[in-house]
Amino acid sequence: MDMIYTKHILDNGLTVLLKEIHTAPVISHWIWYRVGSRNELPGKTGISHWVEHMQYKGTRKYSSETLDRLVSRQGGHMNGFTYLDWTAFYETMPADKIGLAIEMEADRMTNSLFDPSEVESERMVVISELEGQENEPTFRLNKAIRRTAFPNHPYGTEIIGKKEDLLKITRDDLYDHYRKYYVPNNAVLTLAGDFDTDEMMRSIEKAYGSITPGKVPEHDIQPEGLISAAAPLEEHGPCDITAMQMVWRAPAGNDPDIFPLTILDSILSGPSSLNMFGKGSVANRTSRLYQKLVKSGLAVGIGGGFVTTIDPYIYTISAYVLPGKDPAEITETVHKEIDTIIHGGISEEEMSKARKQARAMFAYSCENITNQAYWLGYSSMFADPSWYTNYLENLEKVTIEDICRLAAAYFRPENCLTGIYSK
Repeated sequence: MDMIYTKHILDNGLTVLLKEIHTAPVISHWIWYRVGSRNELPGKTGISHWVEHMQYKGTRKYSSETLDRLVSRQGGHMNGFTYLDWTAFYETMPADKIGLAIEMEADRMTNSLFDPSEVESERMVVISELEGQENEPTFRLNKAIRRTAFPNHPYGTEIIGKKEDLLKITRDDLYDHYRKYYVPNNAVLTLAGDFDTDEMMRSIEKAYGSITPGKVPEHDIQPEGLISAAAPLEEHGPCDITAMQMVWRAPAGNDPDIFPLTILDSILSGPSSLNMFGKGSVANRTSRLYQKLVKSGLAVGIGGGFVTTIDPYIYTISAYVLPGKDPAEITETVHKEIDTIIHGGISEEEMSKARKQARAMFAYSCENITNQAYWLGYSSMFADPSWYTNYLENLEKVTIEDICRLAAAYFRPENCLTGIYSK
């Protein structure tokens, strides 16, 4: 896969990353803002996600009724997302219609209205979304675990926010958050697809170049250290089967230890894609924990994974406990398997297989134009695009010794937090 892209920085600070791909007459346009739940203060949780919602409520030029209709009428599709470290919006369009996406996102960067009636309507939408999530066992378990794993860091609060905050956030709060963070010098624009770079840069400069930069707030956010083990967290409610999670601190996204963790994840639970919107999968039935937990009759299913973030986040092993089995048996089995790895219990054959699976997942996650534009922006949120372009090369450098060292540093029993959701 061609990893060549070009980087440009406009006078107002907007970073532009362009990748020509001439396999189909399609262009994907992403605008990434460096603002997510990590940037929120107490009393204002959920504000980044709510501001993302308000970006679909219109400007004077593009009303809320016309935004989606204009894109879909041209054969395109659009969406937006808020996460821990970022907020992103994308449109994938026929190549000759991409001008609409460029003009629309440049307009939304500075001209969103935040009509008071729309704010109140959307307040109820967001609160209803939160209440729906609160009925999900996995959400409640994740919430309890994150709150404990991050006692001081904003990663410990759900992205959607707390209900008491959502009830009192005002229109002025939302608009102020928007004006502080939705500025060109806090954004990365990525496009991939069927275009000429010089022509595209002229279009981007025309649409975005006159937007005034802003003064982005700075927060003194201290990363959390390793997790200190405590008694298992217990959540109870209606459910068909007991669910459990084991979490450890994971390295930050730009830490070189992310690459040994990727291989370790493949060995333990089967490979997972770091692309939240990627396609494809690799079966995990040959993974160690599937063999030890599912094949042995302790669990109905297992999974593992992590995300790449600015600050150290968490690595999670999830399991659904077979009725009649004790979750403590699963916990003990996982710790034994990790201890085996810490003491060098990985063969070259297993290492080779895990690396191939991780490469396959990466290939799946890059298989279309939208995902390639995604990777350029996503990697810029916690590192820079070279993280993405050098990903496969860095996986090849990982040794068995690297994995053993990583496991010993992060994944000992005393650094594990366990959560259990049952009736």
